[in-house]
Amino acid sequence: MSHFGRSKLSVEPTNGDRNMPQVLGIIGSGMMGSAVARLAIAAGLEVVLSNSRTPETLADLVAELGERARAATPTQAASAADLVVAAIPLNAYRQLPAEALYGKTVLDTSNYYPERDGHLAELDAGDLTSSALIQRHLEASHVVKAFNNITPHQLFSLARPADAPDRSALPIAGNETQAKTAATHLLDVLGYDAVDIGSLADSWRSEPDTPVYVRPYLGEVPAMNVEDFLRWTFQTPGVPVPASEISKLAETATRREPSEARLPSA
Repeated sequence: MSHFGRSKLSVEPTNGDRNMPQVLGIIGSGMMGSAVARLAIAAGLEVVLSNSRTPETLADLVAELGERARAATPTQAASAADLVVAAIPLNAYRQLPAEALYGKTVLDTSNYYPERDGHLAELDAGDLTSSALIQRHLEASHVVKAFNNITPHQLFSLARPADAPDRSALPIAGNETQAKTAATHLLDVLGYDAVDIGSLADSWRSEPDTPVYVRPYLGEVPAMNVEDFLRWTFQTPGVPVPASEISKLAETATRREPSEARLPSA
């Protein structure tokens, strides 16, 4: 497994930083995609949003985000972007525009929930992780697992500047150092440290039912069903989780049967 550790990078979004993406493409503009978009706009990036319908359906969100945001089709968002966030349900991964994403770094936020996605044989058998499955579809892209272990509201509410004492961290996983460096830069600018948990084959360490998944950022959770839990997450600011804790939690993970994964609840 790759080294677990805290990112030492601390950058601001300036035109002179060659490593900093100036245009962030987002494929999937639901709760997670919208949360990433808001953080990106706040950090001074240009954002090109897309969804599975038409650009016109994103008019309200674009208006809310302001002049640095625009709507496009997934292919257009992929083509225009320096870096792309794929914030779609796993069962829609074949809709990612492979040709337009050629050579791009793609941050995959998805998780495998058989109850929602249907059963996928390769994942149930443990032959692939969900991000490795997406990498197989995007064979000419550079996939990095990111943003998958935190709920959208906490992603937004826990973001902090690089020098904040209560800054949280998020795990990332990928097969290529350069792509993981790009993901680390983006997380840093959005308000998070990054903890490298290894390759895409290791990305199960941040998937559902692992110690680093969702719960650390929520603190004490009252007993409730899935629907009430999701509503509750929008009412709590969350709990900061430093890089050292993320590293420890990821290292102690044990792999469960992927087919047993369930949507988060109390």
